[in-house]
Amino acid sequence: MNEPLLNTPSKLQGGLRTLPFILANEGFERAAFYGLEPNMIVYLMGNYGLEMATGSNILFLWAAATNFTPILGAFLADSYVGRFPMIAFGSIFSLLGTMLLWLTTMIPGATPYKFESAANTNTSPTPYQLILLFSSFGLMSIGTGGIRSSTLAFGADQIARNGEDENAKPNCVGILESFFNWYYFSVSISVLFGLTCVVYIQDHAGWQYGFGVPTLLMLLSVVSFFLASSFYVKVKPPKASLLTGFAQVIVASWRNRHYEFPSELNVDKVYHVLKGSTLEFPSEKLRSLNKACIVKDPRQDLNPDGMAVDPWRLCTIDQVEDFKSIINLIPLWSTGIMMGVNANTTSFRVLQAFSMDRHVLTPTFEIPPGSFGTFALITLIFWLILYDRVIIPMASKVMGKPVRLHVMTRMGIGLLLLFVSLLVSGVVESIRRDMATKGGIIQDNTSSTVPMSALWLVPQVCLFGLAEALTAIAQIELFYSEFPKSMSSIASNLQGLSIGIASLFASFIIIVVDNVTKELGRRVGYLVTLIRVTMITIIGYLLV
Repeated sequence: MNEPLLNTPSKLQGGLRTLPFILANEGFERAAFYGLEPNMIVYLMGNYGLEMATGSNILFLWAAATNFTPILGAFLADSYVGRFPMIAFGSIFSLLGTMLLWLTTMIPGATPYKFESAANTNTSPTPYQLILLFSSFGLMSIGTGGIRSSTLAFGADQIARNGEDENAKPNCVGILESFFNWYYFSVSISVLFGLTCVVYIQDHAGWQYGFGVPTLLMLLSVVSFFLASSFYVKVKPPKASLLTGFAQVIVASWRNRHYEFPSELNVDKVYHVLKGSTLEFPSEKLRSLNKACIVKDPRQDLNPDGMAVDPWRLCTIDQVEDFKSIINLIPLWSTGIMMGVNANTTSFRVLQAFSMDRHVLTPTFEIPPGSFGTFALITLIFWLILYDRVIIPMASKVMGKPVRLHVMTRMGIGLLLLFVSLLVSGVVESIRRDMATKGGIIQDNTSSTVPMSALWLVPQVCLFGLAEALTAIAQIELFYSEFPKSMSSIASNLQGLSIGIASLFASFIIIVVDNVTKELGRRVGYLVTLIRVTMITIIGYLLV
């Protein structure tokens, strides 16, 4: 699984100076995407006349596709295409998708209701109009998969340009951790811009300007990425498919299951060692897989050049160890699913905020219900700056040596904070429900609210933002460091895969809770909350 460079990087290639262009590429894309997502249900209902359930299902499938395409793009980048072409491909497709969506606001007849209320007519969208809409969603999902699949790994390639062994793990841990932190910082700033400025433009200037700004942002994303094209270190993918190599390990270990393990005296002569590899014999973890690399008869199993005659019967130690590293990290990866489930409770928080008093400072100013998620982003951004620029330098100065919090420690603290966040949310919701059920409702001309400040939602949101800052970044760093270097793109997108699975899991939980609580009342709702808290606690303390 060697990963040779397209050419030997010169002093003018790679390095920290290329990172702003790479981060700007994904930053503009995130701002465009998250600027479109919040109000999209309003656009579908108002301009296409779709029911809320239908529009929500469309957006759910779009979100699921957007979370799953990066892992597919990562596999293609690591196995066949390469990271630079994949990001370039994704940038262009995202630009085409946002342009197509913007055109639905510009072309006459592109939507059923351009200047009239959908509530006053029974006109349904035509197949042409739906094809145009779904094509824009599809192009953006494909483009997102291309960009987000490889940005982290491509940026890490620039940092490690000075000649690590392709099979070795990155040794510039401090620089990589700082890069991952600033990657998350730039992404958070971009999402914050999309959720505030772009959404504000849509609300006050209309859809043409509101969708035109994301299109402009994607144009800037494409331009910023290609401006530094000649300075990037561009890495070739391996010749063999990664999945094929792992399948060979499984098949070979099964076919060789009757082989006996070698004795300690001749262990170095029995295993198939890849030429130039630093591994001389496999580890004792998942020992049954070691049979995939046992050389039974060198004259029959190996070619004169030392390669396996049948790779489906004999694998290298590197192949076996790479496969083991993936299996060993699956339990840790699964903890991100519960983090994603909690992240998918945004809609419930919006409904909570709608029913609470959102006035701040003056009787006329109200915080929009959808804006409470920004407190998590602000907390995340503040922590990243504090950790990278204050805590770590001060701790290193006090200890007299470089100090970093271990990834496992950060993940454990993050999961603990997630548990506290859920606990706080349960307490706040219990108080809110008690006020509502006991008749403490204030009625005005437009809505009914509970006499409870919506600012009580802020602590749980901030705790979740801090939990994400610790756990999510630690997971990305762990996956990138422990996975084979030829799988860097896949490693950096495993968190996105867990979020995609969490979206499906969260949908299932909502359906079950909705159906059960309709029959048995609110006590079951409390029970489900307790079960969620217990699940996260068990996963956090047993796996981490």
